[in-house]
Amino acid sequence: MNNQNILLCGVGGQGTVLASKLIAYAAMASGKEVRASETIGMSQRGGSVVSHVRTGTDIQSPLIPHKKADVIIAFEPAEAVRCLPYLKDGGTVVVNQKAVKPTTAALSGQNYEGAEMIAYLKTQVTNLTVLDGECICEQVGSSKVLNIALLGAAIASGALDITKAQMLEALRNNGKEQFFEMNKQALELGGQRES
Repeated sequence: MNNQNILLCGVGGQGTVLASKLIAYAAMASGKEVRASETIGMSQRGGSVVSHVRTGTDIQSPLIPHKKADVIIAFEPAEAVRCLPYLKDGGTVVVNQKAVKPTTAALSGQNYEGAEMIAYLKTQVTNLTVLDGECICEQVGSSKVLNIALLGAAIASGALDITKAQMLEALRNNGKEQFFEMNKQALELGGQRES
């Protein structure tokens, strides 16, 4: 692969920005140029977080145009649906199946479980991986490894121009040493992806 456009989306506190930085570190370590940008808005209050990562050569802008994302890595189903206009035809979506109820739905008493969003994605996306991130977090023993599990699933899908070894190196060089083994396990389990 040459140039690649990767969009990551989720809500505040899920590790979206860290995941985008790890992709950037891995790409730079393999000699690629990287441009990245985040839109974090009200992330500390559970709001949307969107990170654009563009890798390759001769990249002029950090923002991915609509219909140009090769991969969307979504930490939450509704965020995946919201960002679908960025996905190119034939692109890949890797999504965590667990919904995070938005503040507006919680305040209004609306029900939102995420299943309807996953069902919609299945009708719109040919290359879709739905990950049970909650199960992986339970296996690893930390809710903080969802981002790494999703990266593992994205690598295993073949859609990312990054290898598992490159991601492990990025984790080793840019993460906290005491969490490396836990993150490595999450990457492996995410790589044993589901649908």
